Amino acid sequence: MSEFEDKMHENVRAIFTTAWTETKGQVVPKSQDIGLSNVGRSISATVLYADMDGSTEIVDQYDVKFAAELYKAFLLCATRTIRLNGGEVRSFDGDRVMGVFIGDSKNSDAAKTGMQINYLVKKVINPALKNQYTSTNFSLRHTVGIDTSDMLVVRSGIRNNNDLVWVGSAANHAARMNSLSSDVATRITPAVYKKLNEKSKFGGDPKRNMWTSADWNGRKLYRSSWTWRP
Repeated sequence: MSEFEDKMHENVRAIFTTAWTETKGQVVPKSQDIGLSNVGRSISATVLYADMDGSTEIVDQYDVKFAAELYKAFLLCATRTIRLNGGEVRSFDGDRVMGVFIGDSKNSDAAKTGMQINYLVKKVINPALKNQYTSTNFSLRHTVGIDTSDMLVVRSGIRNNNDLVWVGSAANHAARMNSLSSDVATRITPAVYKKLNEKSKFGGDPKRNMWTSADWNGRKLYRSSWTWRP
């Protein structure tokens, strides 16, 4: 057995045998707030994932600088909107960003963020794109997925190469909803929907529900393509 394999056996055994130290969090943690051993921060949080649609096709079919401009424009608008509504940006993965919301209005704030990102894609990014590249037929499309749950936040990796991992159904379900069709921009779970305030649930004149229910592999979700001007 190599020295490396020996070390891996030792490290993995330590993960499974070391007792956990868990504290309750009142704010969204940063990486430096949590140790690398079996230390976790439990929080009740709403997670939003915003993702560009078709990024693989974009980099395959278009100039890399054009693709980079799309990434930058989308991530700029998404991160600024998350912060505008009290969320914290905690993860980037290529063309996808994760926002975390806590507090009494976390579900309404996240839903509002999703609709405002949709507004910026339709009313800011795509018009600017068409204005600069007059011959293209390309329009940016995206998805937003939102779920809420209790979560355990841990720090994983090695020294100088680590990040927070968000363990709980909210992060997994929000990320999975990003893989659904961009024909509908924003999707939320029933747990989020039932906590929405009136402004995040009803819009227009006369007021009507901005969300419709749909089936998702035998589960219910709610979806909306409404926009909300920031």
